[in-house]
Amino acid sequence: MKAVVFHGIGDIRLDKVRDPKIKDQTDAIVRLTTSAICGTDLHIVRGTMPGMKPGTILGHEGVGIVEELGKDVRNFKRGDRVVIGSTIGCGYCSYCRSGYYAQCETMNPSGKPGATAFFGGPPISAGGLDGLQAEFARIPFASVGMVKLPDQVSDDQAILLSDIFPTGWQAAEMADVCAGRTVAVFGCGPVGQFVIASLKLMGAGRIFAIDTIESRLEMAREQGAEIIDFSKEDPVTALKQLTGGIGPDRVIDAVGIDATKPDKGPALKTQAINQGLFKEEVRRVAPKQNPRRGNWEPGNAPSLALAWCVESVAKAGTMSIIGVYPDLAKTFPIGMAMGKNLTIRMGNCNHRRYIPKLVELVRTGAIDPSMVLTHSGRLLHAIEAFKHFDKREPGWMKVELKVHPPSTRAA
Repeated sequence: MKAVVFHGIGDIRLDKVRDPKIKDQTDAIVRLTTSAICGTDLHIVRGTMPGMKPGTILGHEGVGIVEELGKDVRNFKRGDRVVIGSTIGCGYCSYCRSGYYAQCETMNPSGKPGATAFFGGPPISAGGLDGLQAEFARIPFASVGMVKLPDQVSDDQAILLSDIFPTGWQAAEMADVCAGRTVAVFGCGPVGQFVIASLKLMGAGRIFAIDTIESRLEMAREQGAEIIDFSKEDPVTALKQLTGGIGPDRVIDAVGIDATKPDKGPALKTQAINQGLFKEEVRRVAPKQNPRRGNWEPGNAPSLALAWCVESVAKAGTMSIIGVYPDLAKTFPIGMAMGKNLTIRMGNCNHRRYIPKLVELVRTGAIDPSMVLTHSGRLLHAIEAFKHFDKREPGWMKVELKVHPPSTRAA
């Protein structure tokens, strides 16, 4: 079969690889119909999520048709159409039973505390399982990891339920949002857009969206958010000015380790911009880099979104962190957070906890998640799509990969 394969930092290829096989009786084999490219994939290729094993198939978002089932998978049948949760949980450990699928004890990679198993990630921090940017995939603990899709939910909608809509929903939930709250969302990429959509569904009073890419800010404004371009104004000053000097009640970091600093504007002269600190952080979190012709360059201000969040939020406010940070990231403004009596909540998404609810919201027409899809292409063109998405080119919000596998699997 064809699959997108990691060969090294800055080196991904579309290869022909062996078809997956059932290994355990809790497995399923799914014929992928749709996959997608995520910012976490870019962390891996840029080198800001180190430890990836060459030869691993990338991707953790998938929709497809069940081809084979282990005998212990009893809630699906061959031919069922399913969405696959990005993180992998067994369903029976104490964490899964409490809804913390991202902390599954059974799937915990290498026994490392706090590590989350997900498709297409590094062995030590994610389990090293092959991913979903492929024609077929093996799904461990399939009875829990897959959710059956109703006919009313299209592939274009369902692929957003595999990862980024649940991720945005969890971010909004961790922010403890209720009617009337004022919330600032740092980062208007795909996850940030679903944070905004989730905040609206939860009844937030005002939503501020902070980014510097015009097309992303425009999509946020179309959703009803009040936008702030951090290359034109200092976001902390703007948020204070627009909230009567108080700041937002809640702030959400939907950026993560590949944050970038402004290339111009008044924010460059503020205390949050520390060039020496940023350079040291980049060296720490991305010790190996392989930029090529403008691609695969790590963000140049890894802790900036965190600093802006803490500076701007109201005293006794809540900060939610859903942007991805590796173990090597050590910088956080703990002193200011302590002084402001902030509540801080964070963590990898427990996808399976939210997917059934979100499937129902889509089925009933409460929301159409396909609003964020800006590009759709064949798996054969995945590498070029990766390059465009990596450069944050205008209009490139979310890329889905339409997979057209052969009608029969190779023996």
